[in-house]
Formats: sequence, C-alpha cells, structure tokens
Amino acid sequence: MRALLSNKVGGPETLEMGELPEPKAIAGHIVVSVKACSINYPDTLIIKDMYQFKPPRPFAPGGEVAGVIEQIGDGVEGFAVGDRVIALCGHNGLAEKVMVMGFNCFKIPDSMSFEDASAILMTYGTSVHALKDRGHMKEGDNVLVLGGAGGIGISAIELVKAYGGRTIAGVSSEAKAQVARDAGADDVIIYPYQPLDKDTSKALAGEFKKAASGDGYNIIYDTVGGDYSEPAVRSIGWEGKFLVVGFPAGIAKLPLNLTLLKSCDVCGVFWGAFAARDPKRNHANIAQLFDFYGRGLIKPRISEVFDFADASKAIARLGNREAVGKLVVKI
Repeated sequence: MRALLSNKVGGPETLEMGELPEPKAIAGHIVVSVKACSINYPDTLIIKDMYQFKPPRPFAPGGEVAGVIEQIGDGVEGFAVGDRVIALCGHNGLAEKVMVMGFNCFKIPDSMSFEDASAILMTYGTSVHALKDRGHMKEGDNVLVLGGAGGIGISAIELVKAYGGRTIAGVSSEAKAQVARDAGADDVIIYPYQPLDKDTSKALAGEFKKAASGDGYNIIYDTVGGDYSEPAVRSIGWEGKFLVVGFPAGIAKLPLNLTLLKSCDVCGVFWGAFAARDPKRNHANIAQLFDFYGRGLIKPRISEVFDFADASKAIARLGNREAVGKLVVKI
C-alpha cells in the first residue's frame, strides 16, 4: 500500500512516497482504511527523531486519522466493519491503511465529515484534557491562550467559550489575530517575534496583565514556549494554572521565584499518555466534544486540504509556523 515514508532522519524534504505492507488486524486492534489524516506538531518532530516515541524506519508520520473500519481483531467489541471512525495511531497515518488499538478508535457522528473528524481528536482532545483535567477550569475563568491561531489554540479558545470563560489570545500577526477573533477570543494581543530582550519581555508581560482586566489569569494555555512563556507567567493570577502544551518557539526556562510569588501551578499536559493510561476518562471527554460539535460550539478550522502526494508540504508548513488553523491530507 502507498505511504509517505521516513527512511532517514530529517525534515519534510526527506520524506518519500513508497510502499508499506498492508496491515492485518491482530488481537485488540482495528485496521482502518484512511480517508483523511490531519497534520499535528508531533509530525514535524517524529521524522527528526525528536519526539517522545521513535518508531523503527521506514515509517510514515501522521498520528490522527479518520476513515472506515476494514478489519477487526479478536477481543475488540463495539465496532463493526464499515463503521466510520477517528483513530489515534501515533504514526503511519499518512498511508492508505493503518492498524490501531481498539481503545484508540471512536465512532464519529454521521454529520461529521472525514476531514473534520481527522482534525478534532488531537487538538480538541488535548484542550479538553488540559482545561478540565489539568486546569480545573470553572465558569467565569480568565484564560490566556498563546498561539491562538493554530489548530490547538483555536480549539482552546472555543472550549473556553463553551465552558463559560473569558479568553485572551496571543498571536504573532494581524492576520492570525483575526482568526482568533473569529474563533471567539474576547481580546487579542499581537506579540513580536523572538528573541525578546529584557525590555520587550517586560512590556509584553504588561500587555498580558492589562488584557486580563483583573487580578491576572486563572489559566494560561501555552502552546508556544520560547521567549513568550516568562512574560505570560508574570501575568498569571494568584493560584493560577500555567499549562505547558507545546514548544514550537523552543523550550522555555522559567524563573521559579515567579511560581512562589504567584502561588501558581505549572502543569504539564501530555494528552497522548493520559489517553493511554485512562481510556475511560478520555472517552468521556471525547463524547463531550462530539456533543459540543453537534451543538455548533466547536468546529475545526481547516485552512487547507492537501492531496496525498503533497503531504510533505503540509508538514513543512506546520513546522515553519506558517499554518493558520488545521491542515488536513486527503488519502
């Protein structure tokens, strides 16, 4: 079967269309005929051997797919051949077929397209876990979302609004600011490109604080990292939660005295590990997402759909921080 293969360590330019053996469902697993695969930040890392998991080569990137069940292994219940599903696969999603563990599959509503389905699980799944399970969000909370125009940032903005909170989005351009506003952000801050010197960092912290319109943020949702994390922490409220989600701008270094002065929590958000360790809670979260989708409270902002042959271009665009919203590849 056709697949976009990583045969050696490197960037998107090293990926090549090739062949992988067709998977056969083993016990506890399902084989999905892939219709759409969304592109996520881990896809830019896994091909460089910079992600938490390093699959043996050759492999295909792509950790989140939507498609139709083709085979079901022994011991898997609740599914039938022909069911439309979303599946988390970790890798090998940019292929015509992929085998996934049964508990990582979710039936999708009839009203949901394969493109939307492929773009909902990793971004919204991360955000619902972050806000509910790690941030303990309450109605009326003030939330700062860094990277508010990316797929995961947009999911956070929409969910904050669904939970009855107020959200401020941090973005890097006016075009991205409009995307965040369209997603429901109550206010937007455009921050400069890094590196940030001491004065610029202090000024940005002041802008974050001013936009908080009160005692600071109850939750800061950081999908960016780099030089932006410290000024964000300086704007957090008393006993706030700083959620560490991603590092496209680099891994941040924080002065820990700030956590003492604010009595705040720094919380890591590793949704993939959570989903594997506690599938029951994860399934409950995903069911809530489907409910929100059906009520029109959330919807993936898919900015571009790529042909299978151009999948490496989608990964390059995300890796260069050029993507606005979600990028999806049709298989």
